[in-house]
Amino acid sequence: MEICTRILGNLHAPEWKERLPELDIEYIPIDQWTAQKSRFLAVGERGTEYPIALRRQTQVVDGDIVFHDAPARRVAALRLELNPVLVLDLSALEDESAEALIRRSVELGHAIGNQHWPAVVKGARVYVPLTVDKQVMLSVMDTHHLEGVRYEFQPGREVIPYMAPHEIRRLFGGASHGSHSHPHDHGHDHGHDHGHGHERE
Repeated sequence: MEICTRILGNLHAPEWKERLPELDIEYIPIDQWTAQKSRFLAVGERGTEYPIALRRQTQVVDGDIVFHDAPARRVAALRLELNPVLVLDLSALEDESAEALIRRSVELGHAIGNQHWPAVVKGARVYVPLTVDKQVMLSVMDTHHLEGVRYEFQPGREVIPYMAPHEIRRLFGGASHGSHSHPHDHGHDHGHDHGHGHERE
């Protein structure tokens, strides 16, 4: 098998998404920590070996295509075991005054920025990658007590469909080994709603 030296595209990108029905895809499962490396030997679900040797500083994400045989319509794409993502929902503030919305947004930005957490904003939701222990992140949010802002952890794979490739890289491309949460944790956590001051079951 030839050495895979570059990312050829991403299955989540529009130009590849529309071609999925016609492609024979072999997925290559790797964990999020392996995804931080630029050189590693990957093994696809069918047992095919794919030597990966990318340029330094290249960070792979879920759906990255490392092999493409155009005549055979075969591709090999990475399938990452993704960390959960903290999703903050501000939709309850949409009926508030502009002043209240701005104030809460600034408070939220301050809370996240103080922790140096990266974030992706999509509509009324803010997505924050898991960077430390889940309970630590929830504790930080609880401490700031942001009225009307609901938050919960969602499985990374459920978040992916809403993201563009560059946003996926922001959420999953630079996770720290400092996380104490298991990277295979795909369950939902209880949501928090500071408009009511209790956890949602």
